[in-house]
Amino acid sequence: MQYDDFHVLLADDDPDDRLFFKYAIEELKIKTVVTTVNDGVDLMNYLAEPNSKMPHVVFLDLNMPRKGGMECLKEIRSNKNFKDLSIAIYSTSGSEKDIEESFVLGANIYIKKPNDFNSLKKILAEVININWQYHTSGLNKENFVLSI
Repeated sequence: MQYDDFHVLLADDDPDDRLFFKYAIEELKIKTVVTTVNDGVDLMNYLAEPNSKMPHVVFLDLNMPRKGGMECLKEIRSNKNFKDLSIAIYSTSGSEKDIEESFVLGANIYIKKPNDFNSLKKILAEVININWQYHTSGLNKENFVLSI
């Protein structure tokens, strides 16, 4: 599977959130391919599949059944094959503990899920347009939490 477009992978157990996310990306009119998985087990299986195209960025929900986002983040960061994978934590949680742990474990950015569609579109547009090469070198806590 080869994508010329920006490839986004969303791991989220909520079907409404996955649909909301896909609609918001479609409305941006940016050439983007969105792949979704239902939980952390599916995410890790997708990443381990040799024929899977690595996404430009993974949006990772923290609270999922079977395997949560923090556990996935630890696994991804401990695997040298995924060292360049950009991870955006995408969660309803705004707790300092979750933000701090995500930062320490190596997430690239933390996004609290917005409550409305227009805010989601703004956040996704900003994340898709980030220069990830810059954003992944020398992580800085000041630019870790993205809020619109």
